[in-house]
Amino acid sequence: MRDSIGVAVIGAGMAGRSHAHAYRNAQTVFGVDAPPVRLVAVADINEEFARHAAERYGFERAERSWTALAEATDVDAVSIVVANDLHREIAEAMLASGKHVLCEKPLASNVEDAEAMVKAADAAGTVAACGFSYRRSPAMSAIGEQLRNGALGEVISFDGKYWCDYAADPDAPSSWRYTGRLGSGALADLGSHLIDMAEQLCGPIRSVRGAALPTVIPDRPVPQEAVLGHAAGVTVSDERARVTNEDVADFVVEFASGAAGSFSISRVAHGHPNDLGFEVFGTRGAARFDLSRNSEFGFVDSTPDPVTNGWRRVVVGPDHPYVAAAQSMPFPGVGHGGQEFFTYQARAFLDEICGLTRLPRPATFADGLRNLRVQEAVVRTVTSAPAIEVPA
Repeated sequence: MRDSIGVAVIGAGMAGRSHAHAYRNAQTVFGVDAPPVRLVAVADINEEFARHAAERYGFERAERSWTALAEATDVDAVSIVVANDLHREIAEAMLASGKHVLCEKPLASNVEDAEAMVKAADAAGTVAACGFSYRRSPAMSAIGEQLRNGALGEVISFDGKYWCDYAADPDAPSSWRYTGRLGSGALADLGSHLIDMAEQLCGPIRSVRGAALPTVIPDRPVPQEAVLGHAAGVTVSDERARVTNEDVADFVVEFASGAAGSFSISRVAHGHPNDLGFEVFGTRGAARFDLSRNSEFGFVDSTPDPVTNGWRRVVVGPDHPYVAAAQSMPFPGVGHGGQEFFTYQARAFLDEICGLTRLPRPATFADGLRNLRVQEAVVRTVTSAPAIEVPA
């Protein structure tokens, strides 16, 4: 291991900038036992985006091509934060050149590509992580601890939602997010997070049934300029491009434990800018989480006193996961945001490179493949199982 780790980010869009910001701040959390980070480069096909991100977050240079980073001797680790169908080619090249890789979710655009990426990671012997940033939520992690220590008893059911409205406007411009096969839309973009959270809390999903994956906005205007993030304010043309994937994904599952699960996912949910939440019910209690109230969670158990028992609001503080080790002001009620999850994830990835253990360890490429297998099962229930018509 060299004295420092040179990092680069491939993709200067919304999530790419979150990774760049995370590397800039990674050494400020979880102690001082990791080697220094060198912020080497940001690469993007859009030169303006790359230059802006590099300058904003203090990286040494901007690159127009990711291939330059594969060949760069000053880069040890990369984040891949580009369109899903580009993940495999870039990851394989980076792993072959001996670099550590953190690839955003979903790991790939299909199971076959993800399987190839897992094989490439195994052959390379470097760290290959998949970016499920919500694993780093202190509140979600605290709920997971309560489930594992039996405080809620045996899991009965999980009810999760991830509703967004970034695509609710039918005249929002087209982008790569709206093209691709069935399952590559709301399910891959948002559902991948919810599936990962559910399996982290409740164990593996054994079966899927009853999925609906409708496309409710059939076409979108073609942008006349480069699209960043969800493309608010971009100038569009009169030409419209067909939407080929789903706007909504609803389905139910059975976990290996026998517990039931229901999932509701949408990118066209008016009034819900980024609304992720779940409730998990056990034989002795229940817990719930709402991303809009990041720094708290709900908890209820079978305390026998009928006068005082009921749902209680638990404010996250220094006794909960990550807070004391990561926050500059680790006191209850101070709060935190989603960007910090990226910072915690980046530090855990860097620690893994150094041979340090940061629990929970980063999600692996194998975890990303597992997640895609669940997504594929959801799609198969739509394409292979006929709907049961309800008599009039």
